[in-house]
Amino acid sequence: MSSVLIRNARLVNEGRQIDADLLVSHGRIVKIAGSIEGENATVEIDANGQWLLPGMIDDQVHFREPGAPAKGSLYTESRAAVAGGITSFMDMPNTQPATLTLEALADKKRRAAMNSVANYGFHFGVSQDNLDTVAALNPCEVAGVKVFMGASTGNMLVDDPKILERLFAEVPTILLAHCEHTPSIDANAARLREQHGNHLPTAAHAVIRDAETCYRSSSLAVQLAQRHGTRLHVLHLTTARELDLFEDKPLSQKRITAEVCLHHLLFDDRDYPLLGNLIKCNPAIKTQADRDALRAALNSHRLDVIGSDHAPHTWDEKQRPYTEAPSGLPLVQHALPALLELVADSVLTITTLVAKTSHRVADLFAIPDRGYLREGYWADLVLIEPQEWEVNRQPVLSQCGWTPFAGRRFRHRVTTTLVSGQIAWREGRVNEACRGLALRFMR
Repeated sequence: MSSVLIRNARLVNEGRQIDADLLVSHGRIVKIAGSIEGENATVEIDANGQWLLPGMIDDQVHFREPGAPAKGSLYTESRAAVAGGITSFMDMPNTQPATLTLEALADKKRRAAMNSVANYGFHFGVSQDNLDTVAALNPCEVAGVKVFMGASTGNMLVDDPKILERLFAEVPTILLAHCEHTPSIDANAARLREQHGNHLPTAAHAVIRDAETCYRSSSLAVQLAQRHGTRLHVLHLTTARELDLFEDKPLSQKRITAEVCLHHLLFDDRDYPLLGNLIKCNPAIKTQADRDALRAALNSHRLDVIGSDHAPHTWDEKQRPYTEAPSGLPLVQHALPALLELVADSVLTITTLVAKTSHRVADLFAIPDRGYLREGYWADLVLIEPQEWEVNRQPVLSQCGWTPFAGRRFRHRVTTTLVSGQIAWREGRVNEACRGLALRFMR
């Protein structure tokens, strides 16, 4: 690997900002100092005061490989990710076929080793009939185990009480839960159809998948975890009410943690008239009050990490009527610039954002030597320049070819991304030779 010397950067790390140089060699950070001289680096970058951050570690993406090449692949979506400041991702199991067997897991790892520009890890799925496999998993071989306690398809929807009890009791590693109460969703949808017929607007999504549908499921997950001592991580919180289920104390003192996703921080139900199905997702984007409560909770220990839940669908699919359009939206390419809007608006500090997108993710998933700017750690780095730009001026790299941020202006841009010491993104171009490494999980 080439050596890289980054000069005159503003390093953001572990609650501090310092002006320093940083040297990378053989993929790792070998020196951080006020001034580094006498090094013959292969590549030298003058940051000229730009923020230098540890790259975002995205704990939740749906990269669609194998099974849906028109929506995305490990190659296309990892390219989009590094453009958005994401250096590592953890992919969800609901591909085709689903990641419900050790063979399917090995196949994904093989594909990623050949094609992913970013570092990678994979979550294992739970079905009605693979609990023996889940219970026997090596915790170091998977990022986590994902259970859909609502809002899934086929046999990946797990809502049988006996199966859930066994899962929470026997899962050998961190359990990630998608929490929505399917009977409540069905009842809400039936009621709206009776009142308004089948031609519902997309704004109905927040009514059908309302706060109660989320709370009924997430509160059950928390109760099960407390009863069995499960290491539980609840994904994509969307409501103010759910926040009360989680403790405001440091990560090291918790067995139950929670994630929020960037679209639930940046959109609310006032955006449905303009964006419609483009922001249809599960769980649904809800009210401004919910959005504001989620933002505020990031400034405490109640919400632990920020993910993307990147879930691309084709443009044609999203143009269907509301009831036929799939849920999910592509987000990785604009992840850090979008989140930095919260910093620009003084909702979050830059150090808090780095903690929730890098430090805490590495800690939560027990990923060694990543997520921090420390000597000896892998060089997963992002340079951020304060510059206003319009999203439309940059090609969409996700296979689906669209973004819900079209037309928006962001006040920061990603100028450079390093993945395991390799330049993956630099001044608007992906380095096609870059290959990410498999994430390690030390449990």
